[in-house]
Amino acid sequence: MPLPDNLEPAIRDPRKLRLTAWILVAIMIVGGGLIFTAYQRWSLDKASDTRPAVIHRIKQERDLRIIRQDGKTHDLFELRGKVWAVHLVSTSNPQLSQRSLAVMKRFAAKFSDRQDFHLVTLVLDPIPAEQATSSLANYANENGMQLPQWWVGTNEPKTLHRFVKSELKGSLFPHLENDRWIHDSSIVLIDRGGHLRRAVIPRKNGGTPAVLPFDFEQAASWDAKGLKSGSSRNNEEELEAVLQQTIQTLLTETTGPS
Repeated sequence: MPLPDNLEPAIRDPRKLRLTAWILVAIMIVGGGLIFTAYQRWSLDKASDTRPAVIHRIKQERDLRIIRQDGKTHDLFELRGKVWAVHLVSTSNPQLSQRSLAVMKRFAAKFSDRQDFHLVTLVLDPIPAEQATSSLANYANENGMQLPQWWVGTNEPKTLHRFVKSELKGSLFPHLENDRWIHDSSIVLIDRGGHLRRAVIPRKNGGTPAVLPFDFEQAASWDAKGLKSGSSRNNEEELEAVLQQTIQTLLTETTGPS
C-alpha cells in the first residue's frame, strides 16, 4: 500500500521529551519508595511473627504403618486431628536420644489430661517379627510409655528409615556406624492437619526470624560452647520452653494450615 505524498516527519520538541523523561523518573522513584515501604512493613511483620513454621505435610498415601507395644498394627494417620510429638530411639545407641526422651517424659506428665495430644517413639533397630511385640512392650514399660497417650512402634528398617528421611525430614538418614544406629534425635512436632511445625525464634537485631528444629543435642552443644540463649535459661531449657509453648499454641488451633 503506497504512502500518501503529504506525510511530513514529526518534529520533536526537546522540552516535551525532557518533561516526559522527568515524569517517568518521578514515577519510578515514587513506585520504588512505595515498594521499599511495603517491604519494610512486611519485614517488621515477619520479625514479630512467632507462629510455628510449617515445614511439610504428611499425606495419607505417604503414611507409616507400625506395630505398637500392644501388638496391634496402626497407621500414624490415625492421629490426624490431634497434636503429636515423635522422636527416634535406638536400643543399641540409647545415649543419642537421652535428652529428647527426657523431654518427652516431662511432656507426657505435663499434658496427661489432654486426649488430643500424643507422643510417638519409633524404634530404629531391626527387630525379628516374632519378638517385636515383647521388645516394644518391655521398652515401653521400662520408660513409662503408657497407651493410649504414648505409642511405641516400629516397622522394617527400609520402610521406617525412608519415612524418617522423606516425611519427618530428618537431618540424617539413619545408618550404622560401628554397629550402632546414628540418627537425628530431634523431636518432631505434628499439628492437627498433619503438618510438621518448627520453632520460630525472633532475632534480637530484627530481620527474618530463625526457624529451628527441636534438636536438644544441638542445644546442649551450644551450652557446652558457652553460647547464651538470650534468657535466664540455658539453651536446652529455652528450647524446651519454646517447644512447650509451641505445643500449647497448636492445641488451641482447631485445624492445621490449609
